[in-house]
Amino acid sequence: MKITKIISHILEYDLSEELGYSQQFYQKRSAHLVEIQTDEGVVGWGECFGPGNVAIANKTIVEKVIQPLIIGYDPMNREVIWHRVYNLLRDHGQKGMALQALSGVDIALWDIGGKITGQSISRMIGGRHREKVGVYGYGMMLRKEDLNSLTARFMEEAAVIKMSGYIATKMKVGLGPDKDLKLAEAVRKGIGDDFQFMVDANHCYTSGDALFVGRGLEELNAYWFEEPVAPEDHYGYKVLREKLDLKIAGGEAEFSRWGWRNLFENKCLDIAQPEVCALGGISEYLKVLTLAHTFFIPVVNHVWGSDIAVATNLQLLAAMPPLPGGLYPTEPILEFDTTDNMFRDDLLKNPLDIKGQVKANGGYVSIPDNPGIGVEPNPDFILKFTKEF
Repeated sequence: MKITKIISHILEYDLSEELGYSQQFYQKRSAHLVEIQTDEGVVGWGECFGPGNVAIANKTIVEKVIQPLIIGYDPMNREVIWHRVYNLLRDHGQKGMALQALSGVDIALWDIGGKITGQSISRMIGGRHREKVGVYGYGMMLRKEDLNSLTARFMEEAAVIKMSGYIATKMKVGLGPDKDLKLAEAVRKGIGDDFQFMVDANHCYTSGDALFVGRGLEELNAYWFEEPVAPEDHYGYKVLREKLDLKIAGGEAEFSRWGWRNLFENKCLDIAQPEVCALGGISEYLKVLTLAHTFFIPVVNHVWGSDIAVATNLQLLAAMPPLPGGLYPTEPILEFDTTDNMFRDDLLKNPLDIKGQVKANGGYVSIPDNPGIGVEPNPDFILKFTKEF
């Protein structure tokens, strides 16, 4: 079997309302799917992290840079392909968009491998530790509103997420330390004292401001503080871990085993959040997971994008060993964006229906056991929402 063609599909639509986080506001939802075709008719699907114009740049890397390097290769030779591409691109980018583009290609190769062998990716990795997984719902995105309106909205949204059946929730911050703590207080009020919540700063603070916010979050009994400082600020991460009892989470903006090695060696994290659609795909994710567990650091995958990304992460969560193990281990959980996303609700031939499963099953979803990533996108849907250039 040989790879014959790689196609990037950039999907996009206008949101009904503008949403934001600490770095920007956006009015369009996008996704970057990768399709790999073979001479025997087996097709694999993957996804690259990166919205908007970043997706356009990644499309060029996938089709104009990576594709010529691997056309004619056996898609089962995933490690050979990964190292060939990485080695020839490392002089031009050991992180960032080159790795994001490679991620989508690698995931699609794993999907092909599963379809050839008749196994789900979780079984290809080594087996399934679980058949279902708990889901936390994130929402509470920033809007261009005054603080009073935003706190009222956050309190209401948090209550709705709890009532919808999710096992925990996560909010965004980024207005500044004092205002952000007001938002966190509103979320705690909305969910009560018996429900877990997490806070995502998307690296908007200095270590000093993050320390101030972190101490306030400790008083609210927040579960983790995500990306409090810039990804490059390993010293800041270490200071926060030393001075706060609150768990420090991060890593979605880190790439490859070598980048993650530095995070772990510098004692930056209590919770690791690798993004499989960015760091180098499943092949590299498995190495990062091994590194994390070598340091006995729990992993909660970062999940962003379409249902291709969600399905991929479900496979990884099925195969993730409990850490450290025991009769009643702390189980991994799935991150799920509760805001409007047609690429999660309507993309697949047979939708995962995460929201429906969460509501019906007490916050849990079943993990597909079909070959590959376990799902297939609807080609008519892709055609309808493909962005033309």
